[in-house]
Amino acid sequence: MIGEFPAAAIEIVRHPRARRARLSVDPVSGAVRLTLPRRAAIGPSLRWASEQHAWIDAQRSRLPAPRPFVPGAVVPFGDAALVTRWQLAWPRRIERCGDELRCGGPIEGVSGRVAAWLKRQALATLADETQYYALRAGVSVERVGLGDPRGRWGSCSAQGVIRYSWRLILAPEAVRRATVAHEVAHRVHMNHSPAFHALVAALLGDDPAPARAWLRANGAALHGVGRCS
Repeated sequence: MIGEFPAAAIEIVRHPRARRARLSVDPVSGAVRLTLPRRAAIGPSLRWASEQHAWIDAQRSRLPAPRPFVPGAVVPFGDAALVTRWQLAWPRRIERCGDELRCGGPIEGVSGRVAAWLKRQALATLADETQYYALRAGVSVERVGLGDPRGRWGSCSAQGVIRYSWRLILAPEAVRRATVAHEVAHRVHMNHSPAFHALVAALLGDDPAPARAWLRANGAALHGVGRCS
C-alpha cells in the first residue's frame, strides 16, 4: 500500500510487562521498534505500525544531524569549540593546540582518534569532579565509568559506582558539573525526593534547573557529534 512504512524495517520486540502495542523510534539511529505483549498477534500490530508512516517520518525528522569527526569539523568541548586539523606528516596522537585538535597518520583513523581523545578527557574530568563533590557530600564513590547511553546522562548504583555518558564533555561546563552533583547526591538519597534536590543545589552552589533545561533542549544534538550517518 502506498504510504506505508516497510514492515521488514520494523524491529519487533516482545516485553513481558507490555500491555499494548507500542511504536517507538530510536532517538539516535532512527530505528523503528514495535514492542508487543508476550502473546499479542504480530500480524495486526505490524500492519498498524506500518501505517504510521507520517508519525515515523515526523520522529525521524527530529533526529540529531550527524557531525562526523573529519578534518575541519568543529567539536563542542565544554565552554569551548575545537576545530579538528589533520596533516599526514603530523604525529598520530591527538594534540590540543589552543582551539585546535591536531593529528596525523592515515586519514581513515582520524575519527577514531578524536573520539578516543574526547573519552579520555571525559573520564579524567568527570572523575575529578566526582571526587570534588563526593568530598563536599562526605561520601565515597567506588568507581567512575563511562558509556554512551541514549536515555540518560548518568547513573549511580547502590554499590557506589557512578557511570556517565562520555558526551557530557561536549556539554557546557555548568551542565556537566550539575550532572555530576546530581549523581553524587544519589550516594546520600537514592531517590528524587525534595531532600535529594536540595542536596544537589547545595553541592552545586547554584540552581541546577537551567542545566536540566539545557539538556532537555540540546542533549539530543550531542548524540549526533561523531556520527557519520
